[in-house]
Amino acid sequence: MRVVGGRLKGRNLASPSSRDIRPTADRLRESVFNILVHAYDDPIQDARVLDLFAGTGALGIEASSRGAKFTLFVDNGAEARALLRNNVESLGLGGVTKVYRRDATDLGPAHPVEPFSLVFLDPPYGKGFAEKALASLRDGGWLTPGALLVVEEARAAQFVTPQGFEELERRAYDDTEFVFLRRAD
Repeated sequence: MRVVGGRLKGRNLASPSSRDIRPTADRLRESVFNILVHAYDDPIQDARVLDLFAGTGALGIEASSRGAKFTLFVDNGAEARALLRNNVESLGLGGVTKVYRRDATDLGPAHPVEPFSLVFLDPPYGKGFAEKALASLRDGGWLTPGALLVVEEARAAQFVTPQGFEELERRAYDDTEFVFLRRAD
């Protein structure tokens, strides 16, 4: 597993030993970031990025590599947080990132954290966690007006866009689906 673009392109990321952590494959990550850059006017540059269910942090690290101003990683798993800290440290991202231990489906109020303009959600597939996390983001004030969100889910899970979000598009890759959303203001 490696960073596929930006100033850290080609750098390796620590991989999980557990099957409980399922990092987004390099090929899929590259596709998602190409879509963001070309279809959504590069929302990464100078963005405040939130990586929920972060696992190894591959999505948030990719955003940092491509010019995000700040990235917050959220995961409640001990192995995931250890991997995150290892990856952040080895890539020299300590000053522009933070790692939070928190349940992504029950974030609570964002204050004093500033809201985020770009959010990645990569929950365990097929458990309805994405919808719960989106509601928590919306209700807790975690999002800027017009924030862009990318949800990774199993294609078979039939993700339903919750109230307060506009579905922009869906992209399917084998058994994985990416849903691009915008916060509806």
